[in-house]
Amino acid sequence: MMQDRQHLERRVRELEARLAHARGFGRPGIRYRSDFTFGNLPLVAIALGGDAAKGEFRGHAKGVIAIGDIATGVVAIGGFARGLVALGGFALGAVSFGGLSLGALVAVGGLAIGSFAFGGAAAGHTATGGAAAGYFACGGATVGVHVISPVRSDPEAVAHYQELGMDSFCPGDVRRSR
Repeated sequence: MMQDRQHLERRVRELEARLAHARGFGRPGIRYRSDFTFGNLPLVAIALGGDAAKGEFRGHAKGVIAIGDIATGVVAIGGFARGLVALGGFALGAVSFGGLSLGALVAVGGLAIGSFAFGGAAAGHTATGGAAAGYFACGGATVGVHVISPVRSDPEAVAHYQELGMDSFCPGDVRRSR
């Protein structure tokens, strides 16, 4: 009887340890909020990893400068980042840098979508990349109204990229195309 009880207690401890490990991946998350605030937002907020006490699987940082698994702020850095300037795996902002980057003004990333988009695949008003689609497009494979590619250089596209000082990003010598 005593041995059965000890066995059950040991088994409960093992299961609790496994559950804690599954919730927090075996290490506690990191949380920080600066004392200095702008309105309700701290100047710096950091939330990385889970918080078993709160039942959070991922950290969500909200601050002027936010760093977290999910980050929301003026400057946001994280797996999913959204802010005026966003840097992350999935970045959403006015200016964004990420694997998947959606930027109202500028987007830079593996897949970039924005007014000015730069990436492996880029789409926007001015798109530059391996594959580019836009009103002005420059790259290896291009689709657009005015394009610069290995097989075609529209004078309007050449002038646009030269005006922006970005002609060096385009294939071939665009100066010869004028």
